[in-house]
Amino acid sequence: MAKTTREIDYENDPPRIGVYVCHCGSNIASVITPAEVVEYAKNLPGVVVAKEHRYACSDPGQSMIQQDIKEHGLNRVVVAACSVAMHEPTFKACIADAGLNPFMFQMANIREHSSWVHSHEKAAATEKAKELVASAVAKVTYVHPLEMFEVPVTRRALVVGGGIAGISAALDLADMNIETYLVEKTPTIGGRMAQLDKTFPTMDCSICIEAPKMVDVGKNRNIHILSYSEVKEVNGYIGNFSVKVERKPRYVLESKCTGCGLCAEVCPIDVPNVFEEGLGPRKAIYVPMAQAVPSIFTIDMDACIKCFKCVDACGALSAIDFAQQPEIVELEIGAIIVATGYDTWDPSKIEEYGFGVYENVTTMMEIERLHCAGGPTVGEFVRPSDGKVPKNLALIQCVGSRDKRYHEYCSGFCCMYTIKNAMLLKWLYPDMDITIFRIDIRTPGKTYEEFYERAREAGIHFIQGRPSEIVEDPVTKNLMVHAENIATGRHVALEVEMVGLANAAIPSEGSFDLGRVLTVPNDTHGWFMESHPKLKPLDTPTEGIYLAGATQGHSSECEPG
Repeated sequence: MAKTTREIDYENDPPRIGVYVCHCGSNIASVITPAEVVEYAKNLPGVVVAKEHRYACSDPGQSMIQQDIKEHGLNRVVVAACSVAMHEPTFKACIADAGLNPFMFQMANIREHSSWVHSHEKAAATEKAKELVASAVAKVTYVHPLEMFEVPVTRRALVVGGGIAGISAALDLADMNIETYLVEKTPTIGGRMAQLDKTFPTMDCSICIEAPKMVDVGKNRNIHILSYSEVKEVNGYIGNFSVKVERKPRYVLESKCTGCGLCAEVCPIDVPNVFEEGLGPRKAIYVPMAQAVPSIFTIDMDACIKCFKCVDACGALSAIDFAQQPEIVELEIGAIIVATGYDTWDPSKIEEYGFGVYENVTTMMEIERLHCAGGPTVGEFVRPSDGKVPKNLALIQCVGSRDKRYHEYCSGFCCMYTIKNAMLLKWLYPDMDITIFRIDIRTPGKTYEEFYERAREAGIHFIQGRPSEIVEDPVTKNLMVHAENIATGRHVALEVEMVGLANAAIPSEGSFDLGRVLTVPNDTHGWFMESHPKLKPLDTPTEGIYLAGATQGHSSECEPG
């Protein structure tokens, strides 16, 4: 009968080590010869039993280890298998259930460190596996038992990013009676979804879905909105983070502003409205949109001329404060959720498409705002050059995505997003001729393929081929789109009155800086990296910090639909 954890004298008893070599199906066994590694391990100092198993992490594999601990009085265990990150907790729990201290364990990674990287050198891979096992045995010989201890946990959460993913996370936390701080770098929560007209594939009103959630966040007693703010410093560890948030000056006192809008009515300065993708103006003192939460005005000091007309209009409320300074808020936080979303890539870098040069070459989000009833043209879809409804339109997918010159990854939502806009325009203007240039059509979501088929049945044309050039007629401002039709192998020259570009999704601005603050790694593009794409897809390598929405670059939860 094996000793219990308390009965084993790890300091004075001689090491009794069990070594277990996993086949990992064919991942290891197709390159390394497990039987050779086992025979080698039997002769290592302190090893009293060595065995192989097809899947050591399975119930039978773990049962074998636990049985050997009892029968052979093992006080240390080595498993030669896959990565430590994948299954170390599994085997620690396994030996703990058998009465051993879970820290009297060592893994030898003979998959990633041997079989996967030496697949064409089988004999050498087996020899390397032996050396890795010998190293693990030597290390486990000198380990000491450790005891777990409990630390107090702050029952308070921080959500970074106020788009639909951040809003949903904050509401879920609040429903669990967890005090939550929602940090958003712009003056209002809402994110990209607030800019949309409809969402695919159901064609529901986007703001009709999101606005009630925004209001719920604003009214929830467990949620504190820190808009126009950024996370500047994070220290500590899971359950006990110390966070510093910088609140940027609005030059409007939140405690006094009622959102009446009298200040904006008298402001003489017009600047491009970022929320409207620059297609309409806003004042130097503004709220980004009608449904803004919080509904508090902000002064854009880069545009303000300090005429003080807003001060006079505000009157007795005295909400305007030009002396306001940045403020640092210090928070004690237990867990952090990163939901910073995405930005859109500037397609002017593809000079052959003429974005920024030709007035009628637009982005897909600009098209969204033009046909949205809450947009700058109150839902009338017109081309920028003359304010007329175009009779024909070309939409180009994969602009900056799936392109080794810019971003080799697929942005994930552009196919459906482009088709959605085409469908909406076809409903609004049945006679409009719409052609979509595409590389492939990717419709992996539920009912997405059906949505694509509906678009084809509605008369929307699809041409497989990435356009090589767009040329403008300087008189009519019409555009000639040149491409190769892959299906026919023939050149296509399509004249249209307007072009929409489905430009790539990129990490939100400041993602690398935020990653350094959070000690969470970014990939080469800037997307935040999860701990493991299969086992821990929402966890980051830093315990206590989690990911939500599009911040990883591949989420379907936050598609701009």
